[in-house]
Amino acid sequence: MPEQKTVTLNMGPQHPSTHGVLRVVVELDGERVVKATPVVGYLHTGIEKTMESKLYYQALVCTDRMDYLAPMSNNLGYCLAVEKLMDIEVPEKVQWARVCLAELTRIKSHLVWLGTHSIDLGAMSMLLYTFRDRESIIDVYEACGGQRMMTSYIRIGGLAHELPVDFDKKVRRAVKQVNEGLADYENLLTNNEIFINRTRNVAVISAEDAIAWSLSGPMLRGSGVKHDLRKANPYSGYENFDFEIAYGEKGDAYDRYLLRLKEIRQSLRIINQALDGMPEGPYRARVPGVVLPPKEDVLYKMESMIFHFKIITEGFKAPVGSIYQAIESPKGELGFLITGDGSNRPRRVRVRPPSFINLASLPRLVEGGMFSDVVCAIGSIDIVLGEVDR
Repeated sequence: MPEQKTVTLNMGPQHPSTHGVLRVVVELDGERVVKATPVVGYLHTGIEKTMESKLYYQALVCTDRMDYLAPMSNNLGYCLAVEKLMDIEVPEKVQWARVCLAELTRIKSHLVWLGTHSIDLGAMSMLLYTFRDRESIIDVYEACGGQRMMTSYIRIGGLAHELPVDFDKKVRRAVKQVNEGLADYENLLTNNEIFINRTRNVAVISAEDAIAWSLSGPMLRGSGVKHDLRKANPYSGYENFDFEIAYGEKGDAYDRYLLRLKEIRQSLRIINQALDGMPEGPYRARVPGVVLPPKEDVLYKMESMIFHFKIITEGFKAPVGSIYQAIESPKGELGFLITGDGSNRPRRVRVRPPSFINLASLPRLVEGGMFSDVVCAIGSIDIVLGEVDR
């Protein structure tokens, strides 16, 4: 009987560093990773098929449950897709407000990533700092949508309702909090010798390989590829904002850490521009029978009450055809393919999820490296299993 030279280990699906029910089958030669195979599907929820059974308005709430750390980004991607299918143009104020909320979501997602990734690598106190600053953004969510996470505030044709009266004040408070917090993060980690040794030259992927694996977001830009959909294919008025694309050089875990800090700074820059230049106007497009009328009109105007009742109970019929709409979510390109068949429900909904596609590169990141670096590699990708297993 030939001597066995490698050992196969199951990492997960309950391992805390996988941030969900991800299983990685790792083949080891001593401490060296010979082969790594991600195994997904333990959290499968059938969100895409569920959306196909719902009215277009009802399907919106499913998007919050995919990447639950970036609900407003998901709302935005889906609403832009439906508006593209229905040929709806939203008011300029809505575009600017959506940009502001999407960038707050990017920061919030990056803060959760930074706190959890750091605690995986032994920097315990970082989670307390990042969640302290995240709370100020959650306050904005709660003021807008009444909930801390699954807000469903961005709606087809606009927003759920008018921005809260203290929106500007709350957002500026969050910007100040995060801006001050960045100094704490860098003092703790950027020049921390232990953190640098754990992340530099770990989970390296070249620009050529990143493109070949169809990576996007920080995983792609960390390898030096300056591709960002907010610049390459602007949506929701991003062409009106002045910001820079953050990118790395080596494509290792440390580069991806620095890049996300840079992205937070650029998001703060965009948010300030959105607040300073927020135009006046309605918070929704006026498309009777498709876009819900204002709630105050429903209470006092018969016509609005009828439209509201019919949209909620029967929905609206979308034209026959397929469209694809992509946005730059915190984790990369989030795309929605929606096919209408003339009915009040989508015939097909297909999501291009950045977490799932970026996770596929895990074998390339860890094979040939040390087993102790697998945790760092998984964390540097920044996955949410709700989006991977949707």
